[in-house]
Amino acid sequence: MAAPLDLDQLQTFITISDTGSFTRAADEVHRTQSAVSMQMRRLEERIGKPLFEKDGRTNKLTEEGERLLSYARRMMHLNRETLSAFDDRALEGTLRIGTPDDYADRFLPEIMARFARSNPRVELTVICEPTPGLVDHIKRGNLDLAIVTHNAERGQSEVVRREPLLWVASANHAIHEETILPMAFGRPTCVWRRSACQVLDQMNREYRILFTSWSATVITAAVLSGLAISVLPECALRPGMRVLSDADGFGALPDCKIGIIRGASARPELVDAIARHISDSLDNISVPMTDAPAGFDMAALAASRGRKTKPGHILPGW
Repeated sequence: MAAPLDLDQLQTFITISDTGSFTRAADEVHRTQSAVSMQMRRLEERIGKPLFEKDGRTNKLTEEGERLLSYARRMMHLNRETLSAFDDRALEGTLRIGTPDDYADRFLPEIMARFARSNPRVELTVICEPTPGLVDHIKRGNLDLAIVTHNAERGQSEVVRREPLLWVASANHAIHEETILPMAFGRPTCVWRRSACQVLDQMNREYRILFTSWSATVITAAVLSGLAISVLPECALRPGMRVLSDADGFGALPDCKIGIIRGASARPELVDAIARHISDSLDNISVPMTDAPAGFDMAALAASRGRKTKPGHILPGW
């Protein structure tokens, strides 16, 4: 039977990837640079593939290194979960977290499953509201932590994930070809709405706002029924949607940035724990293009990310 991988080597490997430097990684893992280099040589020998290549002064992962990184992060997370499960000093208490409903649908199952396995004595209370409402809840002390859409003007959150913001329409209708585009948006305070209107104005495209709602479910329904066009982050794409690109006459949108805000909690250790799980979960969530919902123009989706499609290619951020 093949010998198992060394967790210390995997942790060092992850740290090198995150810092881009053997020297900085050595400081992080409290080892000498020569010891770190030896660990990576042994890991490469164990894997049987080169994991790093030079890119100027930094160390860039090879294709094999990128493949290993995803497995390494999952193995380290499982190791932490295992140790927590047998820790008599495990955290306990109640955590109040908030998130917009579209993020809840895509991200919460992964976050809650991971956190519950590691912290079975912690009760989670979850509310779903748009970002402005969640920010108000944080200020009033009603939430310990919120997952929000980052607003650079406010600078109110710690960004933990970036995704393309995409123009979407029904795959079964040609509503995007209408002279006056019918649009479905969030409320006027929505940063995605403001970004989309700015791009439409720059494109000199006529449009009218047909639906306004704080609910992602309502916006999604308007798009899927062929009544309106909208903008959604990549995580919110659904079967039956079509991604509109430059080829359809729709300009590029700014990335959607997902962040977390911490409240003034009496249990900061609980907040720190859930924040780590959120960051780890959002970093690891990805879906192969071969599993993408039917009806997508995959070339348009890849173009929105500046990448070429190829069978089985993974688009991080699904």
